[in-house]
Amino acid sequence: MTTRLLPRLFSATVFVAACALSTGASAQLSPKSSHTGSSTVTTPHVQAELLAHAPQGVVPGQPLWVGLQITHQPDWHTYWKNPGDSGLPTELTWQMPAGLDVGDIAWPVPHKIAIGNLANYGYEGTVLLPVPVTVSSTFAPGPLAKEITIQLRASWLVCRKECIPEEGEFTLQLPVRSTTALHGALFEQALKAQPEPLPPAPQGSAREARIDGDALQVRVPGLPAALRGKVLDLYPETPEVIHNAAPWPQQWDGDVWTARIPLAEQRSNSPATLPVVLAERMERADASTARPGYRTELPIAGAWPAAATKAGVSPALEAALQANAANASQTGAAANGASSVTLAAALLGALLGGLLLNLMPCVFPVLAIKVVGFTRHAQDRRAHRVSGLAYTAGVVVSFLALGAVMLGLRAAGEAVGWGFQLQSPAVVAALAGLFTLIGLNLAGVFEFGQMLPSSVASLQARHPVADSFLTGVLAVAVASPCTAPFMGASMGLTATLPAVQALAVFAALGLGLALPYLAASLWPAVARTLPRPGAWMDTFKRFMAFPMFATVVWLVWVLGQQSGIDGAAALLILLVGLGLLAWSLALQGRARRWMGSVATVSMALLLWAFAPHVTRMAEVEAFPAGQASGTANAQPSWQPWTPDAVAQLTASGRPVFVDFTAAWCVTCQYNKKTTLANADVLADLQTKNVALLRADWTRRDPRITAALAELGRNGVPVYVLHAPGRPPVVFSEVLGERELRDAVAKL
Repeated sequence: MTTRLLPRLFSATVFVAACALSTGASAQLSPKSSHTGSSTVTTPHVQAELLAHAPQGVVPGQPLWVGLQITHQPDWHTYWKNPGDSGLPTELTWQMPAGLDVGDIAWPVPHKIAIGNLANYGYEGTVLLPVPVTVSSTFAPGPLAKEITIQLRASWLVCRKECIPEEGEFTLQLPVRSTTALHGALFEQALKAQPEPLPPAPQGSAREARIDGDALQVRVPGLPAALRGKVLDLYPETPEVIHNAAPWPQQWDGDVWTARIPLAEQRSNSPATLPVVLAERMERADASTARPGYRTELPIAGAWPAAATKAGVSPALEAALQANAANASQTGAAANGASSVTLAAALLGALLGGLLLNLMPCVFPVLAIKVVGFTRHAQDRRAHRVSGLAYTAGVVVSFLALGAVMLGLRAAGEAVGWGFQLQSPAVVAALAGLFTLIGLNLAGVFEFGQMLPSSVASLQARHPVADSFLTGVLAVAVASPCTAPFMGASMGLTATLPAVQALAVFAALGLGLALPYLAASLWPAVARTLPRPGAWMDTFKRFMAFPMFATVVWLVWVLGQQSGIDGAAALLILLVGLGLLAWSLALQGRARRWMGSVATVSMALLLWAFAPHVTRMAEVEAFPAGQASGTANAQPSWQPWTPDAVAQLTASGRPVFVDFTAAWCVTCQYNKKTTLANADVLADLQTKNVALLRADWTRRDPRITAALAELGRNGVPVYVLHAPGRPPVVFSEVLGERELRDAVAKL
């Protein structure tokens, strides 16, 4: 009875399935742009506002300033004109009325922001980027004009340990003749934070930067008295010249400051004059505080060493891009009816991948429950044919819905791929709650028919087709963390196919997943292979509770990767409260009334207290610093992937193996604990001096999504071996030891 009643979680299944789609989608659609007519843009990481300062109105010859004020969330930052080792400067594109000429950003003195073994230059806290505007004599707003419209399109890269590109469109109405001075103090403070030009050096004492081997010997006399004796930071306006993160010695000799600064290992610029900003060094805790700085231009003395080649696309990546372009053109030909081979291969791969998905630990419990239900009533052939078709419809429609949401998000500019909904902690927590209820039901703790109103509990009997359809929806919700062989290439191809053909691939994947139960419901020969009903079914039902609880343990671990240990603990507390609520509602009489009330109130209080911890993203922990340049004699260690790391390593002649993974990807974790932990595999990688990079897609990362797309994939796992001068080798989703060792042996 319990097996038959299990899918009676009619409305609950619908609710969780809907949450898995809507919450996953909303998690990807973090605000990036303002609506037209707004002067403020708010994202999860910054609040940006367009400000203006015109104390005498918009009049020729009078001061007029505009600027973008960025208020960062704690630990997040944006970048200076020279961002340092990584990042991008904030860019402002203006649309002004005729007669208004916009100048350059008056950049405030930045701060050095260390991240691992990198150093960036940027801003935390609140910063205003002021821009001067010249009102020319040709400015003529008209005799009746009272206001002018200033429009700005801004883009910025906001980073903590992960980086997110954001942009906004701003509009500001500025009075022509009346005063605009509400933010005068902010502009005054921002202009004071702009570095002052350093006065000319004392006569007979020159400022210079002399090239001395692999370093610059900097000599700056005549600094203001307020800086003398202080430890200074030097910020070069020209990027890729000095080693930004390296410590360097400095000293004072009276009023002369000298320093020996290492050159960048990948230096690509050789300027004749190096403009720099000098400011007193401050601790990171004070990095949101404005401070005075001084700008000077240092003539370069001596000959520059040979510069490194400007970072670009590596030959291997270029070959991969050309291969992807060729595949895309073949796909386009198929879409126009010229060839159907590519589409047919994608459909076949999706069908086989969906079929193999039934062997993954994600899906087996749901499929086994349906087969047991089929066995219990094997004599009613018509009912089971209808049930099989309804289950198949639920699976296929759910895959189509998931695919449509994913394609829609991509069309809207979002970087998402297969399994994107599990990048939302709310979805992971909702699935953990659902599987906890199913596991308790299978273990016999409660029956859904006892805890639900009779009108709801009788829905399964009155609507068996809907019951089977919703079980198909549940199967898809469970299957989404898994990737089976043949799936990767087919799912990756959907990014290049027209929408109709891409959805056909998703439908084929759903058909493959539903095929075993569909076959058991349509063909009597399959049904006869199943065991006859008996007492074993109740034992099997209770046994199936343990795979469900194991799935809950895994989901809690996944959420811990997203929300940290506090988030995982909060989810465990909520699951205990959910179990208490389910048990109390299954009681009878006065016990149900009293215990149910207590459990309901307790659950509400637990949700109020702990739910925010579940959905709050924890900080991303960086890999230990100093490991990125491991040698062949050291034990191989995994380093964080970045878009430039592969090109830089292969350019130095070193092969690179990249593991695109995620905590919620079951196949990824299996490969990580087997093939990628194999001593012989690691020894081969170490012998060939292969750099190991790991791209963690547990949270949304547009950079990883783009890299997957370049390889013709849109989900994980993906394993790629890059070798200098060769096209990348992409391995199968279930990574084999022999497959990887053979490829490494050919290096």
